[in-house]
Order: sequence, then structure tokens, then C-alpha cells
Amino acid sequence: MSLQLDTLAYTNRLRRLPPEHKLIFAFTTLAISLATHPLVQILMALWMSIWTVIYARIPAGVYFRLLMFTIGFCLTSLPALMVNGIAINDLPRVQLDSWYGLNLGHFYIYISHSGSIQAWGIITRALASVSCLYFLMLTVPFTEILQTLRYLRFSVLLTDLLLLMYRFIFILLNTATELWTAQNSRGGYRTWRNGMKSLALLIGQLLQRTLQRYSQFSLGLQSRGFVSEFRVWHPPRYRPQARYIIEAICGCVGLIVLDFWRNAGIFTRI
Repeated sequence: MSLQLDTLAYTNRLRRLPPEHKLIFAFTTLAISLATHPLVQILMALWMSIWTVIYARIPAGVYFRLLMFTIGFCLTSLPALMVNGIAINDLPRVQLDSWYGLNLGHFYIYISHSGSIQAWGIITRALASVSCLYFLMLTVPFTEILQTLRYLRFSVLLTDLLLLMYRFIFILLNTATELWTAQNSRGGYRTWRNGMKSLALLIGQLLQRTLQRYSQFSLGLQSRGFVSEFRVWHPPRYRPQARYIIEAICGCVGLIVLDFWRNAGIFTRI
């Protein structure tokens, strides 16, 4: 999946737009998502889905699998906000806040109205925020993000550490895939006992081979005269398009105005 996402970042339809434009757009929409109300957040998630799936031509299946992963993660934490329990003697204090409840011994378990509103706000904010980040992740290669950060005068040490982390994530994934394929071809996971033994061997070999790859990577850098920072050449082949710039500005302004109108009481509370 990680290799597929990296491939999509290099081959999407918005590839030739300047990365700094997409970076500014993604973080602007993220700020709007964090500061607005659920109605605006839902519209933001839909709008960013249009940018990602229709404009950038990212496969809808890949994009919605990523969204479902986020939604599933959020749903695991919502019951802690929505479900409350009190002693039977304190029942009159929560009758107005209870949507539905039942008695369990000396306790009353109920679904909280205020907790449900809070949970709804969390899931809409999370959905809007990750849709902005997915747009950035699926349309801008990581190396271009680092190049833009350097252009914005971020610390060279920080960008080099991010580049190394990005590189070793793929080294780790490739090594784990090779080891798992070799074990699976020899029937290492046919039974639960063999699977646990094979998994332990895989983890041990993964650590050893990752350290070997790191040593080889370090030697390669030294042989090429690495001194203090990584220098990557990026050809200036970007072409800004007025249509996308105008739509991005108008969309962000429209969502901000909508949130102001909602605060003024024109729209009903969601």
C-alpha cells in the first residue's frame, strides 16, 4: 500500500502543479477544518474528495479505503464519549441528557445526548482533516514536500532526518516483504505454532538486515563524499493553472463565510 501511494503521488493528474501551491492549499483547508463547525467540515471533506478523486484522478477505491481506515479508528473511541453510567439513585440528574438507557443492577447505563454531539463533532473534524492530509499525501511526492520546506527556510537537519526516515520506511517494508515471502513459501505459517515461531524469526532477521542495509547506506554516502546535507535536484517543470487557484481561493473563502453565517444563527445547529 505504501509503494502504491508513493506511485500515485508521482503519477496523479495534478503532478505538474507547483508543490508549494498544493502545500499551502492543504494546510489552509486543514486550518479551516480544525476551526469550523460540523456542517463546514462535512462540506470540506466532500470538496477535498472531489479534488483528490476527480481532479487528481486518484482511484476511488484507494481513497475510500484510506477514509474507512480513519473512520474505523475514530469509531473505536466514540463509545467512550457516548455511553455513560451512573448509580440508580442519581438517575433524575441525567434524565434530560439520556437518549436511551437500561438498568444493570444498581447502575443505569445510557447514551448521552451531549456526548453524542461531542462524538459527532470529533468524527466530522477528523474526516475533514484527514481528507486534507490525504490530498497532500496522494498528490505531492515526499521529496517535493521536503524541497518546499527547504525553500521556506526550514532547518536542514530536520528535512534530512525526514528524508532518512522516509527512505528507511521503504527499506523496512521491502525487507519484511522478502522475509515473509520466503517463510510463507516454505510453509512457515501453516499452523499457529509454526506461525508464531516464524514471526519471531522474521522480527529477529528484520532487525539484523535493517542494520546491514543501514551500514551499506552509510558506506555509500561516505564513498560519494557526503558532508553535511542531502542535495536533490528538482527540474522546474511546474505549471500553475489559474482555474485551480481561483477555485481554491473561492472555495476556502466560501467555507469561511458559511461558518460565519452559521455562527450568526442563519443555519440551524447540526
